[in-house]
Amino acid sequence: MFSKGQLIFAAIFAICFAVAMVWSYRKDINLHQFYYKKVWIVALGIIAAIAIFAWISFTLHD
Repeated sequence: MFSKGQLIFAAIFAICFAVAMVWSYRKDINLHQFYYKKVWIVALGIIAAIAIFAWISFTLHD
């Protein structure tokens, strides 16, 4: 399905991308701790909204 060259490129790209993401995150960790203190509340709200919509959808289709 994929050639050997494409698989090698994909592997190298994935590794380089992961390294760049980790390096970027580590560089900005102080900013993340300052600006995103309460981000878990937003994530909890999104999960709760999806759960409520799913619950309403399942109860209305019975």
